[in-house]
Amino acid sequence: MSQHQETIKTSYFSIFGNLGLAIIKALAGIFGHSYALIADAIESTADIFSSLIVLLGLKYAKKPADENHPYGHGRIEPLVTFLVVGFLIISAIIIGYESIQHIITPHKSPKPWTLIVIGGIIVWKELSYRLVSKKSNETNSSSLKADAWHHRSDALTSGAAFLGIGIAVVFGPGYETADDWAALFATGIILYNSYRIFRPALGEVMDEHLYEDLIAEIRSISVTVEGILDTEKCYIRKSGMRYFVDLHAIVNGDIPVRDGHKLAHDLKDTLLEKLPEIDDVLIHIEPEEMASSSSEEY
Repeated sequence: MSQHQETIKTSYFSIFGNLGLAIIKALAGIFGHSYALIADAIESTADIFSSLIVLLGLKYAKKPADENHPYGHGRIEPLVTFLVVGFLIISAIIIGYESIQHIITPHKSPKPWTLIVIGGIIVWKELSYRLVSKKSNETNSSSLKADAWHHRSDALTSGAAFLGIGIAVVFGPGYETADDWAALFATGIILYNSYRIFRPALGEVMDEHLYEDLIAEIRSISVTVEGILDTEKCYIRKSGMRYFVDLHAIVNGDIPVRDGHKLAHDLKDTLLEKLPEIDDVLIHIEPEEMASSSSEEY
């Protein structure tokens, strides 16, 4: 199965999983008198829409390069991630506001059985996080990574809800608002996770230097190509799940232009073969005696 098919399949898993959990949380929250669970249901509902956005973004990112988009359409992924972060922030604001309203308004204590429901939810969401996170690492998908953190965020907010409900149930009258304080605490977790999702996506859009491991691998492979003496500049930009590389390769300065041209093609073919996550490589041939002038462009 291709990287793209893996991401699409994982997105569907997130959508249907969040749909089922949103219904369970809402029903348990309403009948179990737990606003923390209702707050969790609100977040899961936001997760459904964000997962749909991720799915649409992934499908758009698959479109091949064209005249107006020579690097393809992969940059839609971090933009989709920004939308996912927006959904997280909106859900955090709604949960925080409603939590405060419930804290200042007397209400019933949550039902003890809601602890069983929320315990099962925590386990499911943590397993979902691990699965989606693994797929995001395998496919280099930033939007799928954002989706994974949605699952982790949900597990953490459910954990806070479990603690709040537990306090309200164990200590009884006078501690009803523990459930609501838990939901309010969850907003902080959601906002923190929003930043964790937003920051790498911003770096991707800004072509931030983030790929030291891949650069080291490119340099190591390059010098195995006969005729390539060393490498100099190496810049990487990410577009969707693929990488585009600009590489300066150092060669003997006395060889003919035709041989230098062939070396560039040999190096490019080798890198594309051994590093399938790379979409394209632009090779600049640098004569050995000029390699020290690394600040110049030729």
